[in-house]
Amino acid sequence: MTATDLDDGPLEAVRFIGLRPGPRLIVTGAVHGNEPCGPAAIRRAIEECRTGTIRILRGEVTFLPVTNPKAFRQKTREGDRNLNRDLRERPLPGDFEDRIGNPICALLRQHDALLDIHSFRQEGEPFVFFGPANNRGALEPFARAEEELALAACLGVSTAIHGWLDNYARLLDIRARLPVPRLNVTEGYGTTEFMRFCGGYAVTLECGQHDDPRAADVGYAAIRNTLAQLQLVDAPLPPPALRDVIEMVEVLLCETEGDRAEAGWRTGDAVRAGAVLARRADGAKVTAPSDGYIIFPNVAPRLGEAICHFGVASSRRIAG
Repeated sequence: MTATDLDDGPLEAVRFIGLRPGPRLIVTGAVHGNEPCGPAAIRRAIEECRTGTIRILRGEVTFLPVTNPKAFRQKTREGDRNLNRDLRERPLPGDFEDRIGNPICALLRQHDALLDIHSFRQEGEPFVFFGPANNRGALEPFARAEEELALAACLGVSTAIHGWLDNYARLLDIRARLPVPRLNVTEGYGTTEFMRFCGGYAVTLECGQHDDPRAADVGYAAIRNTLAQLQLVDAPLPPPALRDVIEMVEVLLCETEGDRAEAGWRTGDAVRAGAVLARRADGAKVTAPSDGYIIFPNVAPRLGEAICHFGVASSRRIAG
């Protein structure tokens, strides 16, 4: 079998259906192919569902261990492009991610909630991304914010971040002034954004560094907590674990080759006003505008890419 044959699929999804009514959950891994913790955590959960260690009594859960099989086979972030950007249904798919995007979007439409398991490149503590407050705006209208925040809070990690799509729109405004290809705001849409578009709710769990074996344990614990939170299994509700909730409010772009984040920062690190976040190619310092947090620092960005995002303490919390 050739690599081209492998790229023609199939996707493997495993579904367990309870005999009583309940919500429909989908758990995805390896949206990026160099992030092995998701497949490891999900396959462990599948095996325990099969042996009865985990008993799905209500609703249903669909496990998609390897969402991007080409990238996973190559052990690269992308196959032909980033699957977690511009994810949508395409009548005429043009690349591998387009082709798998169609059945992935169809699967997401069949469910109420999504747990998308990821990892990251640099050192740092696990964290979770969640979406906007309830709103009727044009960018990302939403009506299930309380359920989504409760899901983010139950996963067992202490930091949650929101504001991704608003900050991506800010990134595009800055990028439009640079000599780089224009992008549409839909480039910021991935699995969770598509899930919200379909009327569900979703979180992205970042479990730790790509090659850290503990990352799979973080993902597995989050799966167990999610099943309990949604009461697909008989288990106590997991206690909220969040300590820091961060709202992304600014983004710093690479405007000249050589612009870079200051070394040593990690996503979620607290920063004081005036702290040096980055340096321009000419050596000029870029400092924090207020007390806050640094997100996704990049010490080697390309022109038009984010050097880092900046966040502040959010007012959003679990009720009660």
